[in-house]
Amino acid sequence: MTGTKALDVLADRHGILKSYHDMSGREQTISPDTQKALLRANGLQLDNDAMVREALSSLAAEDTARRFPSEMVVNAGVPVALDLPENSDWQLRIEGSELETAEGRGHECVYLPPLSGGVHELTVQSGAHYDRVTLIAAPRAAPSIEDLTGQTRLWGLNAALYAMRSGRNFGLGDFEDLARAAEAVAAHGAGYLGVNPIHALGWCDAGTISPYSPTHRAFLNTSHIAPDCIRGLETSRKAQALLADRQIEFSGVRVTDIIDYTAFRKPFAKLLEAMFDIFLTEAGGNARENFSAFRDNGGSTLCEFALFESLGEDHGPDWRDWPEEVRAPDHSGARAAGRERAERMQFHAWLQWVAATQVSDAQTRAIQAGAPLGLYLDLAVGPRRGAAETWCEGDSIAQGVSVGAPPDHLSPAGQNWNLAAYSPRKLAQNRYGAFRKVLRETMRNAGVVRIDHVLGTNRSFWVPDDGSPGGYIRQPFQSMLAIIAIEADRTRTAVVGEDLGLVPEGFREAINARGLYSYSVLQYEKASNGQFRSPASLPSRSLACFGTHDTPTMNGFRLGRDIDWWQRLGWIDKEQSEAARRKRNEDVDALRLLAGTSADDAKETDLSCSVHTALARSEVAMVSVQLDDLVGESEAQNLPGTIDEHPNWRRRSAVQVESFDDWPALAETGQMMMDYERSPRRDRKKNSSMTPATNS
Repeated sequence: MTGTKALDVLADRHGILKSYHDMSGREQTISPDTQKALLRANGLQLDNDAMVREALSSLAAEDTARRFPSEMVVNAGVPVALDLPENSDWQLRIEGSELETAEGRGHECVYLPPLSGGVHELTVQSGAHYDRVTLIAAPRAAPSIEDLTGQTRLWGLNAALYAMRSGRNFGLGDFEDLARAAEAVAAHGAGYLGVNPIHALGWCDAGTISPYSPTHRAFLNTSHIAPDCIRGLETSRKAQALLADRQIEFSGVRVTDIIDYTAFRKPFAKLLEAMFDIFLTEAGGNARENFSAFRDNGGSTLCEFALFESLGEDHGPDWRDWPEEVRAPDHSGARAAGRERAERMQFHAWLQWVAATQVSDAQTRAIQAGAPLGLYLDLAVGPRRGAAETWCEGDSIAQGVSVGAPPDHLSPAGQNWNLAAYSPRKLAQNRYGAFRKVLRETMRNAGVVRIDHVLGTNRSFWVPDDGSPGGYIRQPFQSMLAIIAIEADRTRTAVVGEDLGLVPEGFREAINARGLYSYSVLQYEKASNGQFRSPASLPSRSLACFGTHDTPTMNGFRLGRDIDWWQRLGWIDKEQSEAARRKRNEDVDALRLLAGTSADDAKETDLSCSVHTALARSEVAMVSVQLDDLVGESEAQNLPGTIDEHPNWRRRSAVQVESFDDWPALAETGQMMMDYERSPRRDRKKNSSMTPATNS
């Protein structure tokens, strides 16, 4: 076999697609350099053609040695039929058990006992032949909103947590703002309150502000802690005096329209450290016992994260720049550092406990106020490269590549997100542990979780560090869908998959079959003739909205603010800008017609009213209304392709959380949604069937 042919076969065996079709339908062929780069990212050493052939021979030997696949996806709760060789012995070990749960001898068809949802292990031995099989037992589908609430159609409000303005926070929207906002929108009939990802951004990373570039997705952003709501310090005079004194210091930071993260972060960090010192000596009730239990339950995962945060204070936020002896948690230097830094690690664990208890409290209060799903949280695509998650979970991460996207309607030039990717080969070898952790922690206190770029569970677009063009690699799609269903079933969480971009054939049908809801953004819902699709034609198993954090707001869309920015930044010239504006005006007129008014009446119709009415009366399961659209904001939260040119992630909301209770725009939206039977039944207000998980 020639070197080129061997490389093609090896790449195919590892899920690397030979080609893909771009947004224009043209086939793009992957180069040999890209194939090698993506194979190396999966852990293969390929310096020459001989090593390629050797790797291929090793795979062939593995195939010959195995009689069963390395993993199988089966249905939970029903007997599992297996064809086993005669006179073979089998043992089944259930997840979490150190001992075999069941065993027997094979003779043609064998029925394993019904399995609970989880990742189990089957071993089969026939003579000297020995196979180990990962059994992923999943419910047929993740919970539906009807399963969770008894209703088939709901609506909710989506907002940026960092942007929430209140009279009591310390300069950044916090978890108490989240709780109060959730209570208020519930009173107006919303089924949930959605926010941007609230993953940890990193204690010592002063430069990262994007919630979509976290350090670790299994932990929380401690900049959103409400210092005046820390459990155990409610009656501490010392704590109350400190807070009263610091409120004056933060008053100037709180009122600016553009968030000054530099002015906020350093004094806020000092305040949290001071509150920790008070907690150690004055915490009341059972707060200290609850914190101790949280640390015990967090185990090695929490311990490693706390160690990373502590090491970062000395060495910086990117572990790739650290001394060699601490570049992995199992290195001897890292273990020694863990013993030396126990006190500081306790502080970082405490921050996570405080954040977790406050998010849990927000979920409880939202449900008690009448929002049957409570919080809608966002799971980011991946962590920053060189951040905590890639340090803690390095044995599941692809090396030398970044997740991105080929050119599409979101970004015609393509994208490199500088985020880490899971290696499908490594992830499967580790029984999907890293993926399960981030799912479980994100779902723990959420009635709905949106998985950003869920297309990545089917195939990921990797951009190599060596300059080779990007390419797609297949992920273990059915296994990852099963894992999502397992974790969603355990936490009783509905799941929305953000399925925008270049969608493979059959993808949406597959995620819907496993219980995930699709994600429909009205700005992009156009037929092949360029006309907007009516929301009435959208699939019922979806969440629909007008826009996202990466798109223009409704007012910005009408005014063409995104087009303004494109021209200002030199991405388009004057002629292109004028053409884009003409097309935009046509689109605005078309959107006004969605509510069913005549063309003459539509010219006088408020765009927000037309769009939200059309969405409300559709059959989609969930409709999300953006807070920015209710206040008439014209600037987007984020302009893709920019960092500092546009005020990304910095714009504060125009309305205070304290105003939500009697805010006319929210009340009118709630009434309109009620008119179209999207508000939860009020008799469920105090008796939701959901039992929120707690972290205390």
